[in-house]
Amino acid sequence: MDIRSVCVYCASSTASAPWLFEEVKAFGEGLGRRGWRLVYGGASVGPMGALADAALASGGAVLGVIPTALVGREVAHANLTELKVVDTMHDRKAEMFKSADAFVAFPGGFGTMEEFFEMLTWKQLGIHGKPIVIVNLRGYYDSILAQFERAIADGIVRKDNRILYSVAAETGKVFAILEDATVLNRTPGKWY
Repeated sequence: MDIRSVCVYCASSTASAPWLFEEVKAFGEGLGRRGWRLVYGGASVGPMGALADAALASGGAVLGVIPTALVGREVAHANLTELKVVDTMHDRKAEMFKSADAFVAFPGGFGTMEEFFEMLTWKQLGIHGKPIVIVNLRGYYDSILAQFERAIADGIVRKDNRILYSVAAETGKVFAILEDATVLNRTPGKWY
């Protein structure tokens, strides 16, 4: 698959652990070096801001998408290649989806998880076949991954749905996964 643009979900809290800042900076630098555009939530603070700054410093293009309701609450990044202000969170997610060739979930809070799960569900339903990578740094997503396995063991989720996502324990592995990613082709309407 030809990756040109990667949507990254991650924390924006300034209280995030220092190791998370370092990991997203390394990922942002890797995006810039590869000439891949970063698509993200548009904030200038926390790991989100550090991610964008690193991508920009490495010569990468960055698209930030922020809803009007958050413009006063989240500090919109002023130095992006492009900042889109949209009406709602739904519009934000739709724009990020449309603008990305792949999705990467770094450790984050409720918003990160909600956006990631929507993309995972859409892939399960055949709405898209874009790569999804969970970055399980320091075991951050161990509990969620264990819940996936519980759902499979209980027959709630099909075993073959494991193909919908990949897991990387290290930031550098994300690039290897994306560079080797194939598109999951599933005809809309043929979901099960």
